[in-house]
Amino acid sequence: MPALNRIGTIREDEAVICVLKDFNPTLRNPERSDNYPVIRYLKTLARQSRSSRKSIILMGPEAVVPSDLREEMVVCDFPLPSTSEIERIITSVIPPNLLQVSGLALEQLIRACQGLTRQRVERILVRALAAKGKVSEGDIDLVLEEKKQYIRQTEILEFYNPSETLQNVGVENLKAWIRERRNSFSVQAHAYGLPSPKGILLVGIQGTGKSLCAKTIAREWRMPLLRLDVGRLFGGIVGESESRVRQMIQIAEAMAPCVLWIDELDKAFGGVNSEFSGDSGTSKRVFGSLITWMQEKTKPVFIVATANNVRILPAELLRKGRFDEIFFVNLPNQREREEIFQVHIQRLRPNRVRDFAYPELAMASENFSGAEIEQTIYDAMHMAFNQDPPREFTQEDILGAIRQTVPLAAIARDQIQDLKAWAAESGARTASRDQHLVHELQTLVQKRGLGPIEVDSPSSFKFSN
Repeated sequence: MPALNRIGTIREDEAVICVLKDFNPTLRNPERSDNYPVIRYLKTLARQSRSSRKSIILMGPEAVVPSDLREEMVVCDFPLPSTSEIERIITSVIPPNLLQVSGLALEQLIRACQGLTRQRVERILVRALAAKGKVSEGDIDLVLEEKKQYIRQTEILEFYNPSETLQNVGVENLKAWIRERRNSFSVQAHAYGLPSPKGILLVGIQGTGKSLCAKTIAREWRMPLLRLDVGRLFGGIVGESESRVRQMIQIAEAMAPCVLWIDELDKAFGGVNSEFSGDSGTSKRVFGSLITWMQEKTKPVFIVATANNVRILPAELLRKGRFDEIFFVNLPNQREREEIFQVHIQRLRPNRVRDFAYPELAMASENFSGAEIEQTIYDAMHMAFNQDPPREFTQEDILGAIRQTVPLAAIARDQIQDLKAWAAESGARTASRDQHLVHELQTLVQKRGLGPIEVDSPSSFKFSN
């Protein structure tokens, strides 16, 4: 309060800029009895300053605007350092004779620093310099580890460095779509006039590999992967949720080009248009901010969203412009189940890949999801390991584990049929190149009288309404 009193005594004809620091705790809790007089006096000073030459600047790590000050304040967000600014930081902090990176290595170091604050970049460089007396290509891993820690501290985003490749997934149509757009973020694509891809929505029941697809896209395009936990966007303090959305957008755009993975979108925004949300409209404001950014964003942030129950999502989220494409991820077919078994055996027992009959395993595991197939292998390993003495697991162990497993498809049969009906109605593309699924969805369309189907081949399967 003494600082505000001092500002109040400044003459109206005196040109002055008043900078107030560390006011966020007061602004965040305006209802407290000792904070409200401060908020009220700030409002009075702001109105008085309209006819004077003094300006008041509040500085803080995040934008906190109490309802009493919304009409009096303008929020200015300072972006995280750009690539050119990061390069200047590197060259100014590290002496030229100690900076042993150039060309492609320097470009990779700069990209690794994207999304970090100026202070963190400087701190990492100083740490590397103190440890080895130089900054080299090997310090890129140090930067990436620091980035993981920083992003984890936001409690909103998680940084992933995926190792999964497209060979780990069997969704052929989705693979083809991803590969076609592999170079769409390049300078040449921009010069050609191509807009950067916006994103895709993957719809399917649990365990069908939607999350794995997000990781493979980032790996295929050689981009950093950020996972957004939408539930963490919602804070208990007034204005905190909106501030977290802005923070998430700022970090994602600072790291662009990148892949932003929004997992289980339906759990966060299902029923957001309901009249009985019970959160004073916070979820609607967060949802509105998010979809507006998805529509209007200019930075190359590719969104991979996943959903299990797509019918409860708001219609405005699914319209063209938010996503480039919507894919329906069905349970794996016979060939895909063979590939899934082989991928896991290759990872767990690379010297025994030829010891298993994958067609038989795939036939026995009909209607199993990829996650359930992986679990049956682990169950077989447990059975073999707990023998006396322990032995290697065999084909019969896996078949025994399959017989003891009740797949989710047997329990959620109605949900799967409903998702297929939705895919037929909405024109969602099938992620797999599955002729049986194509025929099944065609039949659903004809039964519901949804109009003609445009099908040239399973790989280009799509409905038109």
